[in-house]
Amino acid sequence: MLEPLLSLRGGTTVASLNRPWRFAPTQSYDPDTNPEGLISFGSAENYKISAQDLLYRSGHSGSSKFAAVLAQHLNEYLKPHSAIGEEHIRIATSATAMHGTLAWALADQGDAILMGRPVYGRFELDFFNKSGVKVEYADTPADSQFDKTVVGKYEEALESCKSRGVKVKALWIVNPHNPLGRCYPRETLIAILDFCQKHKLPLISDEIYACSVFDSGEPNVVPFTSVLSIDAEKHIDPRLLHVTYGLSKDFGAAGLRIGAIVTRSDPVLQAVDSVSRFQNAAGPSLSIGTAMLSDRDWCRSFIDGNRRKLAAAYKHVTSGLSDIGVKYMPGSNAGFFVYVDLSPYLSDEERFPEFALAAKFNKAGVFLHPKEEHALEPGWFRLVYTQDPRTITEGLKR
Repeated sequence: MLEPLLSLRGGTTVASLNRPWRFAPTQSYDPDTNPEGLISFGSAENYKISAQDLLYRSGHSGSSKFAAVLAQHLNEYLKPHSAIGEEHIRIATSATAMHGTLAWALADQGDAILMGRPVYGRFELDFFNKSGVKVEYADTPADSQFDKTVVGKYEEALESCKSRGVKVKALWIVNPHNPLGRCYPRETLIAILDFCQKHKLPLISDEIYACSVFDSGEPNVVPFTSVLSIDAEKHIDPRLLHVTYGLSKDFGAAGLRIGAIVTRSDPVLQAVDSVSRFQNAAGPSLSIGTAMLSDRDWCRSFIDGNRRKLAAAYKHVTSGLSDIGVKYMPGSNAGFFVYVDLSPYLSDEERFPEFALAAKFNKAGVFLHPKEEHALEPGWFRLVYTQDPRTITEGLKR
């Protein structure tokens, strides 16, 4: 028997979807194209502005044209085992907003989401600040986080949580990884799926850098494999598998504020629908995003060009780091960042040496975020290099 897929509050709001007359139906009438359609007097929309993209309906989480073209894009680049349909997609104002909604829908206040570290540190804010859901970390060293042995670390962390009375409601991975810039091997993803099925844990894969994979020139790099490209039914209940995506990274379009979840879980889709009014993406943004993704030739050209630029930027920053004697974690081929080892410059006299070092950098006119990725080893920092080469060179000089 599958454990409940939603939190208590997520299940409670889903019930609101079944209240008669609680939600106004979408107007379908058009005097020219659908004269027999429904005319709604129930939604406070200004119809005097004729552009459809400025109305509420354009931002609904499951009904926009954007979902259809996003499905087309993801089918091309994620290569899912089973094709993604627009019915499997819900849209939000950003991937961050969708992260918060997933935490709210899957876990209750005080529950936890499990992930390895180092990892993008702002997930703690995404999950906790509104929903009160904590992050529990498995002690996964950076250089072995992509091996199948990582499942053993997840097992240890899960047992530790149980012993402390902490309920873990999902496992979270970032693929391609932030801040390590690597991709999970297929065999590791399968081991993670099996782990989640064993413990009836939802697996959420953040794949927002899916198209930002490039030829770094590093030896033995791992190509990107979406978790959706694996035949899930052989390893996990498909209702436990969720992927998040957005346009902010692969298309450099953070200002559009568009994020999405891809899932085949009807309860999760309903939970997202029940709170969609709080996070609907803006109609004009969806119109722009739809135009972008509809032009498949332009998309492919943009992504190919972006990959070439990322490769050049990566080679520029790693060459610069080598020139000044700063070590970095090799093997990256994705994302916008390189993981640098500044441990030789930490002071033994400081109580919080990473923060003290960051303060010195800041005084010299350069910022690195201390301790943000929650690394086990001291002195590691994420350096984002997707800027003008002259800016990177000056930053390294400072």
